Amino acid sequence: MKNIAVIGAGTMGNGIAHVFAQNGFSINLIDVNQNALDKGLQTISKNLDRMVSKEKISIEDKDSTLQKITTFTDINNGVKQVDLVVEAATENLELKLKIFKALDEACANSTILASNTSSISITQIAAVTSHPERVIGMHFMNPVPIMKLVEIIRGYNTSDATTKTIMELSKTLGKVPVAVNDYPGFVANRILMPMLNESIETLYNGVAGVAEIDTVMKLGMAHPMGPLQLADFIGLDVCLSILNVMHDGFKNPKYAPCPLLVNMVNAGKLGVKSGEGFYDYSESKKAENISKQFVK
Repeated sequence: MKNIAVIGAGTMGNGIAHVFAQNGFSINLIDVNQNALDKGLQTISKNLDRMVSKEKISIEDKDSTLQKITTFTDINNGVKQVDLVVEAATENLELKLKIFKALDEACANSTILASNTSSISITQIAAVTSHPERVIGMHFMNPVPIMKLVEIIRGYNTSDATTKTIMELSKTLGKVPVAVNDYPGFVANRILMPMLNESIETLYNGVAGVAEIDTVMKLGMAHPMGPLQLADFIGLDVCLSILNVMHDGFKNPKYAPCPLLVNMVNAGKLGVKSGEGFYDYSESKKAENISKQFVK
């Protein structure tokens, strides 16, 4: 595999494009919004600058990485003659099904189609394609250039050959792939999201405040950051979406989102991305201090 298309230039999409390009792959970064593409390239450039300043890569490495990325606003042009497509669009089932229907028509029959979904069924996504055996989940962790894990999700019809190819490909990126089966939330979010939700319930019930809950988990459980801060970083809207997928999929009340989480999302308090969540990120210094924890 040499030619990769990444759909979505947001946080996950630009991170995935960054990692592939830095490891020598030619990347077509696709987004319907040109502003999103411009912002995505700026983010990649800034992250590469940070690596240069830490002497992890050279200026030449940075330039070479950026030269390997071509942007497209048209999905049909962007996925021609690629070996793999990694979809990293918003965590919305209808949107993903629409994208995969389009990919099925535009891509060669040999192209592997991967989704970076963090909770949605790969089997359901694959069902709208003509070659479900070539559809697989490739769930990167945020921030993609730093986090080692890639959760590889086999749909019901995903072939052994497709799984082996993506497992080996992930290793060439310096990642550690872990194969899991296709159930709501997979492994990572099936365990993580109930913990975050319970932390929000603990706050909602008045057991302790935001700082107190996070301090207990950081100092008592050796977590690098508290669960409420982590929820802010992920995005409260994303947390809510994943919990809803698991709640709908398992029909188990233990996955029901806390009313406080629902209200905060409805109020537009989504965490870092909106400037306010469980913490206030409106002051530039506070946002800077928080972000430093993820770019060491």
